Amino acid sequence: MKILVTGSKGFVGRNLISHLNENSRFEVLEYSKDNSEAELESLVKQADKIVHLAGVNRPKTENEFKSGNQDLTAKLVDFASRSNKHPHILLSSSTQAELNNPYGESKLGAEQEVLKYHDQTGSRITIYRLPNLFGKWSRPNYNSAIATFCYNVANNLEITVTDPSIELNLAYIDDVVDSIVANLLSDNNGVNNTYVAVPVTYKKTLEEIVTLIQSFKNMRESLLLPNYQDLFVKKLYTTYLSYLDEDEFSYGLTKHEDNRGWLSELIKSDYMGQMFVSKTKPGITRGNHYHHTKVEKFIVISGEAMIRFRHIEKSEVIEYKIEGNEARVVDIPPGYTHSIENIGTDEMITLFWVNEQFDTKKPDTYMSEVIK
Repeated sequence: MKILVTGSKGFVGRNLISHLNENSRFEVLEYSKDNSEAELESLVKQADKIVHLAGVNRPKTENEFKSGNQDLTAKLVDFASRSNKHPHILLSSSTQAELNNPYGESKLGAEQEVLKYHDQTGSRITIYRLPNLFGKWSRPNYNSAIATFCYNVANNLEITVTDPSIELNLAYIDDVVDSIVANLLSDNNGVNNTYVAVPVTYKKTLEEIVTLIQSFKNMRESLLLPNYQDLFVKKLYTTYLSYLDEDEFSYGLTKHEDNRGWLSELIKSDYMGQMFVSKTKPGITRGNHYHHTKVEKFIVISGEAMIRFRHIEKSEVIEYKIEGNEARVVDIPPGYTHSIENIGTDEMITLFWVNEQFDTKKPDTYMSEVIK
């Protein structure tokens, strides 16, 4: 299936083409502003389906709205009408097509050109009236406020919000792309559903968005993970990370060092507790304490460990010998004092998970030697 994507170098185009190239059923043809009108005509003649994303939203003059949106669509429709294939056209429009402004009017005009194509040829058409979009590869200071906020916060630049209460209607780029790809693969059983909505959208105020993005930046110090149960938060955090400078992908953790080795907190969460990692010298034992409610998981990444347990009401000691090459997890139930000893000749690296963040006011940690 030959798919022509116009606006192939834009925000939506780049993401869509990346997904299309992952599916062997598609052969992608690309058209961008660098191509000529003659090249567009040639590409249209080859296409089985066309995803028309090319358009203008930040022109130098208002006249460019009509030429870049309605007039370009009219040319594409003319080429498609004269093509033997009469390809299915999927048009990227905007919710602003319902508004009385030059951009909205030009998008409505583009829709009308595609509707005429359907009336004249009977070919299938699909029109997406897209809201504000966000996601990776969106240009800051061009495509969306979220792109600008993410870029500025990630790069230590100031952001300006005139009215924090303004609410945006938003869709995430992968949700848009998934819907387009599904539409390309479907024949709709011969039924033409002209207008298609993105299945997932979000309404968020500028204040909510900016607060979240700033919390993502602070996460490297707080170690607090976002609440991924909220899919908008998950998608916004993914978007934010895409704006990090390539020299800023890595960051250091605070190391607590003593004669036993070192320990660093890795991540924390209000919903899943926290994780930390330690390096322990040979012959050293950590732990010798128990919890009433708090529980943990230990996994030895490298080295050899002896993990010991004793029920706090009993004297019997239970031992688990664990080696780093086993990828074996040990659960730490409540009411058992426990310890982990490096019984190897090399330093031991251990990853720990605990189901709650450490609370100095209520640590739920009581010292008690496993071996009395």
